[in-house]
Amino acid sequence: MPVTAAMVKELRVRTGVGMMDCKHALVETDGDLDAAVEVLRKSGQAKADRKSGRIAAEGRIVISLEGSQAVIVEINSETDFATKDESFIAFTDAVAAAALAHGTTDVDLMATQSIDTGKTVEQARTELVAKIGENISVRRIAIVESTAAIGSYLHQGSLIGAVVALDGGDEALARNIAMHVAAINPDCIDEDGVAAGMLERERRIFTEQAEASGKPPEIVAKMVSGRVAKFLKGITLVGQPFVKDSDVTVGKLLQAAHASVTAFMRFEVGDGIEKKEENFAAEVMAQVKGAG
Repeated sequence: MPVTAAMVKELRVRTGVGMMDCKHALVETDGDLDAAVEVLRKSGQAKADRKSGRIAAEGRIVISLEGSQAVIVEINSETDFATKDESFIAFTDAVAAAALAHGTTDVDLMATQSIDTGKTVEQARTELVAKIGENISVRRIAIVESTAAIGSYLHQGSLIGAVVALDGGDEALARNIAMHVAAINPDCIDEDGVAAGMLERERRIFTEQAEASGKPPEIVAKMVSGRVAKFLKGITLVGQPFVKDSDVTVGKLLQAAHASVTAFMRFEVGDGIEKKEENFAAEVMAQVKGAG
């Protein structure tokens, strides 16, 4: 597969490695981006894959809670200017309330449901598009339930939201854990939630890195074990240092309260959506040439 400049740029964004090294890795892997990331990590040039952290779209995260349930919704717009419009804010709040009332996470089904004005979500969305002059879309909905405490947290002007359900504990603890989830973005609750393929890949990379050091097999085994343990602490909620007190892990915090996390959900506006990059200089030059 031909290696394009766009592929090199994406690999650089994901790994932070120089352009030429990214190009060489892509050539070596015949244009396979994921394989190229692994090549760069094995060589020690890339420490992590930042693909999941790319934020591109505009919009708002909304959370609605009632009793033992909480709904979290992402609604997108084309610009951040639209997110400050009172009509947009009212629409997003109404959609979240309706999603909780109807108990649905299906975006297509949600479009047919009524909001507090008596109109369907789709009718209200269409009217909002006409008023604001931007495309508005309900991107995703999730519902979290708890038989005990449930808490939520919105961060950065509703660009990031998190909901946490606990078994034991109280709402204050649940909100603190939700704050942590919003800020640190764990992959899963504990080691049981780590995908086997992910753990296998990391162990393979750590092994190859350790073997390259030339140390004896028993030392290599200890190095790999330590790195795997550090990796798991970094991606699991219970293994991470608590965001408000780095001297204690979230797991220890929960243990002290005789509580455990049964579920969590985190939405970040535009997560995984690639935003079109505008090149105004090039656009102006094209217009000048066209006029000539």
